[in-house]
Amino acid sequence: MESSTPALADRVRDLVRQRRIDPRTEADSVRLAALDAIAEHESRSLTGAVRSLDEPDVVVGQIVADVSGFGPLQAYLDDDTVEEVWINEPSRVFIAREGRHELTSLILTAEQVRELVERMLSTSGRRLDISQPFVDAMLPGGHRLHVVLDGIARGFAAVNIRKFVAKAHSVSDLVALGTLDPPSAAFLDACVRAGLNIVVSGGTQAGKTTLLNCLAASIPGSQRLVSVEEVFELQCGHPDWVAMQTRQAGLEGTGTIDLRMLVKEALRMRPSRIVVGEVRAAECLDLLLALNAGLPGMASIHANSARQALVKLCTLPLLAGDNIGSRFVVPTVAASVDVVVHTGMDPDGTRAVREIVAVTGRVENDLIESDPVFVRRDGRLERGHGAPLRREAFEQAGIDLDSVLGVTRWAP
Repeated sequence: MESSTPALADRVRDLVRQRRIDPRTEADSVRLAALDAIAEHESRSLTGAVRSLDEPDVVVGQIVADVSGFGPLQAYLDDDTVEEVWINEPSRVFIAREGRHELTSLILTAEQVRELVERMLSTSGRRLDISQPFVDAMLPGGHRLHVVLDGIARGFAAVNIRKFVAKAHSVSDLVALGTLDPPSAAFLDACVRAGLNIVVSGGTQAGKTTLLNCLAASIPGSQRLVSVEEVFELQCGHPDWVAMQTRQAGLEGTGTIDLRMLVKEALRMRPSRIVVGEVRAAECLDLLLALNAGLPGMASIHANSARQALVKLCTLPLLAGDNIGSRFVVPTVAASVDVVVHTGMDPDGTRAVREIVAVTGRVENDLIESDPVFVRRDGRLERGHGAPLRREAFEQAGIDLDSVLGVTRWAP
């Protein structure tokens, strides 16, 4: 960085204030102010008052990132190949590309990290302090920010920015990426259009949100979609869509809006479909009650297999209260969930659907039975013997399930 850059950045901030530019939303105007400041500087350099800049275009980019963006991190946020950025301590900044971790050469100061976190949170309406040492927030670019305050994290605040790199917007895009193949993609598209209840499972960074987003894109445009999330991440672009996110408590310790409240509110908004970004706790009960009442829906959940996802769906509702027991929950899950799609990430960073199972509705020894519809073997999804139980849902949607699954019926 050139030695004159800090002074130029201060000059740009003066121009931003004079022109009443909002640097958070008017990056183009900030760039024009930077170009004007550079032009002033170069004019003064002709008199010998200051040294001419060697790379003015580079300096403009640095100033815009510092004034309008997120300073030294902005280059990584603008890089489409970077999936995630995290700071373990100011001198150890990591990024992830294609699922692999890289230690960058970037070295920050503790003051720079604090300033960056404050700037990131300034547009989110969320706070971070001793009483609230954790925060999840949405950045203006659609990235998800998670911060753990110093004192909970040892030594320094731990910062994580998970970028939503939209490489896929539909199930056909997932086929192009190798996440699905044409038969399984056609099956999932048909399941969504038929109004089946679908759960997407997988580990961290396995591609659950992207898969859920692509499935939501198959919802017919004539239907009303209501989604609820901890932080806005879904970007399906449905024409009739209301998206809601949770809210943390204010300074008085009141005003919390959790996922359970949002699920209940969503049911009052005349939804044709409901999508829960990620089921983590007691809101699972409210989702199951909605699905069991006939409202089609989708959700994602952390699990290491489709079977374990069903087990977890039977466990999380028990957090809702002592009066909720497995004798009620297990058959409710069996009757409410139609299909579980499990996705994972290989050691080389490749994300792919590992299995698609159909829930049979039967329960044996408190375990929900399921049949494989597609299972990945030798790098490809092979057809299993399972099929969704609710065949009538496909018929009502005008879909021939046997044709979708490639089944040839025998006729005498």
